[in-house]
Amino acid sequence: MAWTFLFVAGLLEIVWAVAMKQSQGFSRLWPTAVMVAGMAGSFWLLALAMRSLPLGTAYTIWTGIGAVGSFLIGIAILGEPVTALRLLAALLIAAGIVLMKLAS
Repeated sequence: MAWTFLFVAGLLEIVWAVAMKQSQGFSRLWPTAVMVAGMAGSFWLLALAMRSLPLGTAYTIWTGIGAVGSFLIGIAILGEPVTALRLLAALLIAAGIVLMKLAS
């Protein structure tokens, strides 16, 4: 169950990061509210996952899911630039997530 908590926490990290961008510096109410709720849920699920997963594993995977997911949303929805170097960086992060899972 800890891995499920961790995965959903990572997805919620993507939600709050995108909502933070959409809040335009906390000047828009609903994106700011979504961000706060997403953060609370993400941190809570991360804490539950850490009951049985090592800190380094849980935090690395949580951050990686958020980073790669936010990167992909930025490209797909927000029109952020796609470059070979940015793609390589995201691929390396994703590879690290897989290796961390395999090492656990």
